[in-house]
Formats: sequence, C-alpha cells, structure tokens
Amino acid sequence: MNNRKSALALVTVTLTLIGSCATVSLTTGGEKIRVLGPDEISSCRELGNTNTSVTATALGVPRPPETIAIELETIGRNSASNMKGDTIVPLTIINEGKQTFVVYKCVNPEG
Repeated sequence: MNNRKSALALVTVTLTLIGSCATVSLTTGGEKIRVLGPDEISSCRELGNTNTSVTATALGVPRPPETIAIELETIGRNSASNMKGDTIVPLTIINEGKQTFVVYKCVNPEG
C-alpha cells in the first residue's frame, strides 16, 4: 500500500512539474509573423535561417510533440521579427526539440 502511495505521489509531482514548465511567449513583433509553406513564398526575399530549440524532455519524460512544435514555431516567429522578416517557412522537421526555419520578407520585399 505504501508503494502505491509513493508511486502516485511521484507521478503527481512529475505531472505537476511537466505541466508547470515555462512556456515560450510570442512577442508583439512575433505576432505579426506568418508561417507559410515553401510553395507560398515565390515573390519573397530570403533573409536567412533561424535555428530554434526547446527541451524535448522534462525529468526524463518526453514532452508532448504538439507543445514542442508550438514552442519552436513561436521562437521562430520571434526571431524572424528580430531579423525584420514577416514570414517563416519550416526548413527541417523537428528532431530532438530542434528545428530550422527560413526567414523571408514577403510584404514589400524590396523595401
């Protein structure tokens, strides 16, 4: 019985810690950044790449893939804003909490 209580307490603490991990916040500039596919950027000017990364596990437990994807995209959008871009396109798939995006300027690309 004590083992069950200990295991339940450990699971509860673990889930609480995983759920309370700091999330990545979208900046004001990042809110304006679009995420498009490669076929939608033909009239855009490429500004460069941004490499993003987040923790893929918490206390040895894999984090939900959806959460990781949202956080990576958020970081990519924030970074694109800092690069004076307005659009990002995923260049790589997510691998161990890492992903690369290409940053573009699509609105008035020559200006």
